[in-house]
Parts: sequence; C-alpha cells; structure tokens
Amino acid sequence: MKPAQATFKGVADANIFYQVWQPDGPPRAVIMIAHGVSEHSGRYQQLAEYFAEHGYVVAAVDHEGHGKSDGTPGFIERFDHYAQTLELLRTRLQADYPELPFILLGHSMGGLVAAYYLLEAQSKFAMCVLSGPAIKSDVEPPAWQVVIIRWLARWLPKLGVLQLDTNAISRDPEVIAAYKKDPLVYTGKLSARQVVEMFDAMHTVERDAHKISLPLLLLHGSEDRLTAPAGSQFLYDNVSSTEKSLKFYPGLYHEIFNEPEKLEVFKDVLSWCDSQLEHL
Repeated sequence: MKPAQATFKGVADANIFYQVWQPDGPPRAVIMIAHGVSEHSGRYQQLAEYFAEHGYVVAAVDHEGHGKSDGTPGFIERFDHYAQTLELLRTRLQADYPELPFILLGHSMGGLVAAYYLLEAQSKFAMCVLSGPAIKSDVEPPAWQVVIIRWLARWLPKLGVLQLDTNAISRDPEVIAAYKKDPLVYTGKLSARQVVEMFDAMHTVERDAHKISLPLLLLHGSEDRLTAPAGSQFLYDNVSSTEKSLKFYPGLYHEIFNEPEKLEVFKDVLSWCDSQLEHL
C-alpha cells in the first residue's frame, strides 16, 4: 500500500512532509500519528497499513527537524512548534474529512507532543492513544547537570548533550539494524535546547494533566529504558478522563509497535478504537 505524500508550510515557513494511507472502502475515522524523537513517519508504515486495512485513514507527519521535513536534526527552537505543526496537519485533514472523528496517536516524544497538544486542542479529537509517552524519563539528568544544560540551551543551543541508546528501542535485532542504517533517522546527540524544551514540556504536562478529559488509551512496554512506564501510570492516575485504559506489556522494550509482539499491540489499539467509535 503506497501512501499519498505531500508537504505544507509549517512554523517559520518550514516545509513539513506528511503521508496519508487510505482504506479501500468508506473511511470510519482519521488517525493522526506523532512519531518519536530522531525518527520519522515512514517507520509507522506497518501500523498505518494495518489500520487502513480496517477502515481508517491514517496520516503521519515528519516533525520539524525530522525525516524529510525542514529543520536541524536534534534541535527545536520551541517545543510548541511540534504542537503547531500537528494543528496545521489536522486543519488540512479536517477539510478533506469534515464528517469523520479524529484520533490522535503519539509514540515516545510524539506521545509527549500529543499530550501537550491536547491541553489546548482536545475538543478537536474523539480519543487519543499514547504509546510509551515521554512523560517521565530514566535518562533525565540530575539537577546540577540540568543547570548546565539550561545555560548551554541559552548560549550554545545546538550543542549536542544527550545520546540515546538505540539498542533499547526493540528486542528485535532486525529493527535495531534497520534503525541504524536508515538515512532519515538521526543518531547523533540531542541538542541542549531540544533537551530543555522536552523536559519543560514534560513538566507542563505533569502539572496540567488533569485538564485532559477525552477517552485515553495508554500503552507501555514494562522494560522500556527510554521513557519510564511510571509516566504512563502518572497520566492514568491524573487525567480527568472517565474513559481511560492503561496496559503494560511484560518484557517489551520502548517501541511496542516494532516488537516481535507488535500484532498483539496493533489488535489491542484497533479493538479499543473500534469500541470507542461505537459510542460516538
């Protein structure tokens, strides 16, 4: 299944790349995917095809500084740029599918972006799915290092300060090998500004989590070493949603959509989304 591909003008006139997968029959809903840090929308091909085969339109954007979009890899001037980009994508899709419900799906940093975006835009979505959201992290530097990183973010904002462990993304060695060879994946260090903006966004979401009230599905690998499972538990405990569900997958690493058990995860997400649509 080949997706339609296009670009639009994002924040500060940046060219933003996105893809749309169409079902063969009449669509039931639109899923918007927000990918994780340093990766790109193309890594969600299998997930997108699975949902398109079950009647969903799936759209995924390359965040600013990622994949085929403009920007500096490993760097973002303001975290809000990610949320603004999602809103621009949603507006374009809404024009094409004005009668369909919208679903927001975010993984890792994309889960943080989704939660941050929902604080202002949740009325525009019927539900949200977060996979390994970066709400809390085991790689957050100690307080004394944060002081230094904040100084660097101001005076040397593009200086690389944090290297993520690519071997922690999946238990599947083929996934890791493909990730390392992918020319659209950034494997360098995250910049001081990127790190500060991400951790500030985490704190904002933690502070305002109670404002989120739409149906919410939270999924996390129990052995995730990149984003702490405690972050998903925190959201589950603190959002105001009356319809919410939390599932930890025993033994799975960070990218649950790329683990050997991915089909089980796909089915869980589909079942939950189908169930929510029945109640709309």
